[in-house]
Amino acid sequence: MKNRKPLTSTLAALSLGVSLSLVQPLSAAEFSPAVDSQGNISLPADFRANQVHLGSWFVPEGPASGFHDVYADKAAVEAFRRDGKFPDGAVLIKELRASKSGDYSTGKGVHYATSDGTKQHFVMVKDSQNRFQNNGSWGDGWGWALFKEGPGSSNVSADYKQDCLGCHVPAKDKDWVYTEAYPTLAKP
Repeated sequence: MKNRKPLTSTLAALSLGVSLSLVQPLSAAEFSPAVDSQGNISLPADFRANQVHLGSWFVPEGPASGFHDVYADKAAVEAFRRDGKFPDGAVLIKELRASKSGDYSTGKGVHYATSDGTKQHFVMVKDSQNRFQNNGSWGDGWGWALFKEGPGSSNVSADYKQDCLGCHVPAKDKDWVYTEAYPTLAKP
């Protein structure tokens, strides 16, 4: 009896002459404005003004040194707070910025992100349905992109397993996202 409703719906659709094959999956634009129909990921314009800041990391040394500010679209934040997971189409952006330090009234050696020192951006787009499985930037439930700075920057990651996944292995059990640093995701 559990399958009665779907079977009834299917029979009703067929009796009305509606082909169930006409039900189309979401288009790329409906899935995510950061993804085109081929699965190419773009860096959303003006994301700092249009998305929610989840939290920041500070890496003091090495090639990834600086501030790592992470953003997500508002609908993704609301869904995560409600369901504990990111919905398909959710866009997460990590902006890696250079830093400087100085002595201020709040303390000595205070580190801050510079306004002219963006190093690179990382973009992840949630995709539990493997819509773009033939594109090397997609897999393990996400689309993965890396944007180096410069005019007309595009995704330089051709293989997410080689270019992106390694840094996320410790967060595999959390759907590849280091959520512990994102207080915005906690229910108020």
